[in-house]
Amino acid sequence: MTFSDDFITVGEGQELQESAPSYPSLFGIKLTPQISGILIALGLGALALYVLTTYVMPVWQRYGELSTSRTEKQGQIAQKQAVLQQGEKLKTELVQAKQQQTEILGLFANEKTLDTLLLDLNRLVESGNATQSNGVIARLQRFVPQNQSNAEVVNDSSYGAAVNGKLKRRIVNVEFTGNYEQTQSILRNMERLQPLLIVKDYKSTLTQNPSSQPGFVPLPTISTSFQLQALIPANAEEVAAAAKAAATPPK
Repeated sequence: MTFSDDFITVGEGQELQESAPSYPSLFGIKLTPQISGILIALGLGALALYVLTTYVMPVWQRYGELSTSRTEKQGQIAQKQAVLQQGEKLKTELVQAKQQQTEILGLFANEKTLDTLLLDLNRLVESGNATQSNGVIARLQRFVPQNQSNAEVVNDSSYGAAVNGKLKRRIVNVEFTGNYEQTQSILRNMERLQPLLIVKDYKSTLTQNPSSQPGFVPLPTISTSFQLQALIPANAEEVAAAAKAAATPPK
């Protein structure tokens, strides 16, 4: 057995060493493929960091500012829309309040309705004669206003302290006669009168009428008397004067 095929001669080793590649050097460092790859990677990383800090970060920061501004503006728009909706709601409520106020004021009396109150009561009393009277005729016996000229401003808390100085009152003493059915009909119809009327000091007296025919017993007559109070809303000047008088201490 020979070893001529397994060994390389000295001359052949020198040829292999002379044919090995040579790498450039940078600052004394030989730039092998591994080192070159590391340097390229570091360079690309530095370039990416530069691009990130120079271009991407400002754009991202601007995007964040715009997003915040957009959110704020959306909030302002939503707030303004809520205010507008609230304004429309308040307008609707104001219209409803005015309508309700008009309806409530319509329940009270006024100077015009008070001028016809005597005629209205007399008509109501006479309408009681339409019922079975059995010889009894309903009559309005008395209609006497306590304050002939103007209605007085309410300040005695008789209807509650909250309405002091805001309402006026006209007082009328009323008396009428009739039998039970007539009296009931008259009082029921009085409730249907337009102005708001308050009845106080109600009194009823029963009187047996004498018989004009033998064996005939007429129905008794009921005499009904009361104080009728008509309430009128005070105007702005009267309300202000009443408030000023209430705030002034008595001397």
